[in-house]
Amino acid sequence: MGLDTGFGKAYPAVRDCTMIDWDDVRYFLAVARGGSVRAAAERLGVNHTTVLRRLAQLEERLGARMFEKLPSGYRLTKAGEEVLQFAEQMEASSNRLETRVFGRDQGVRGLLRVTLASPLATHLLMPDFAEFARLHPEIEMEILSIDEPVNLTNREADVAIRVVYDRNALPLNLHGLKGPELFGGVYMSRDLLAAWRAGAPDRIRWVVITQHGIPAWASEGEIRTTEVPFRTTDGEAQIVAARQGLGMTTLPCFI
Repeated sequence: MGLDTGFGKAYPAVRDCTMIDWDDVRYFLAVARGGSVRAAAERLGVNHTTVLRRLAQLEERLGARMFEKLPSGYRLTKAGEEVLQFAEQMEASSNRLETRVFGRDQGVRGLLRVTLASPLATHLLMPDFAEFARLHPEIEMEILSIDEPVNLTNREADVAIRVVYDRNALPLNLHGLKGPELFGGVYMSRDLLAAWRAGAPDRIRWVVITQHGIPAWASEGEIRTTEVPFRTTDGEAQIVAARQGLGMTTLPCFI
């Protein structure tokens, strides 16, 4: 998207810039509104280094610094204040375009592949998928309940939903939206809990997903456990095993 030539008169370097990446502008707006890179990263659901990289790209293209870094946060420079006006206009135009196009074409159709872990599909998001399918009956949905990496560029899936334990470990080229925070807990069947409170068994077995194993903090709890876990590679089997009283396990609270 080209910038108004009037802006170029104030900052000659802009005359050589023919295209501005809207994604860079989104990152700029997030920093301007949040007052810091950290706030922008949380708002956009990305790593803070991604925000810094996008800002650097925008500043290089415009030939001007957008922010001053102060102890209290990021403050817009004079150039940044002028860019903010254009950025907000770009945002408003983008929103109007999306609204207008979506309003004209409700007849979306085709194949939509969504990849996510089985528990997310089964216990959390299936009502949302069902509502989406009712709203768009011409879309053929395929839910890939797997944890393995997929190549979105090669269209192995269109959307990937993942549980992230360490956002700093995410690839810098990853773009996405941050979903809700998920919390977990330690669970066992009511009968097993009642038996443990009554004094038997003295030790309880862990039910674990094979690839994760027994939690590192397991020995710190008040419940004495055996060193022989019950292992499964499947999340649904893990839940059923816990319901059958085989032992205690960690599960997301939404289950």
